[in-house]
Amino acid sequence: MLYSKIEGSGQPLLILHGFLGMSDNWKTLGTQFAADFQVHMLDLRNHGRSLHSEEFSYEVMVQDVFEYCEANNLENINVIGHSMGGKVAMLLVTTHPELVSKLIVADIGPKFYPQHHQDILAGLNAVDFSIKPTRNEVEAIMSQYIPDFGTRQFLMKNLFWQEPGQLAFRFNLEVFNRKMDEIGVPLPEGYIFEKPTLFIRGGNSRYILDSDFENIKQHFPDSSIETIPNVGHWLHAENPTEFYQKVSSFLKQT
Repeated sequence: MLYSKIEGSGQPLLILHGFLGMSDNWKTLGTQFAADFQVHMLDLRNHGRSLHSEEFSYEVMVQDVFEYCEANNLENINVIGHSMGGKVAMLLVTTHPELVSKLIVADIGPKFYPQHHQDILAGLNAVDFSIKPTRNEVEAIMSQYIPDFGTRQFLMKNLFWQEPGQLAFRFNLEVFNRKMDEIGVPLPEGYIFEKPTLFIRGGNSRYILDSDFENIKQHFPDSSIETIPNVGHWLHAENPTEFYQKVSSFLKQT
């Protein structure tokens, strides 16, 4: 069973984080959404506090989420997915449309994405936990590969004390090293979700291009695409106010 944080009551709203993220990344927004919904912030497999497994693909992640919904008797759900979590959400709604009312996808499209996390993985793999580094030492090592401060802070949230004096990452880095190509696979052709869908992209991000709109419409005919200006891929963290407003407005539409 997947680890989750649940807040609020009412219609279920599932939030699926991106690659190398976890439910904690959505804590502030999740609490806001909990004013109107029963919010389930999940840790996907090989992330956060959820199971570590040799299996890692969108199919198995969707099965995890589906089994989570069954175990918690969730139906008529809304789903928010960011980046990798958006790909999980897209496959979930196209394979189990009866389960879902509305879909929100944050800064990812259904297309194929080439591998582009090489520098991040190099930085993570450069950390040798056997010498018991401090948090500052871990960040110093990562900064040689990952110059962007915001990205490093996002990754540092995965550090935890495995035991006194021994830090570790919560995610399953060994499996990611072997199965990185799984992150970029496209939504299969012919997979269609006909219910209301909102795509939100960052104005400074290159993940959803104008040229992707036609492909999005083929998979999600009842979709709209909105842009939050002056933000990148982590749009929900860079401008949470506008992200919340766009999602809330969409969810309240009848």
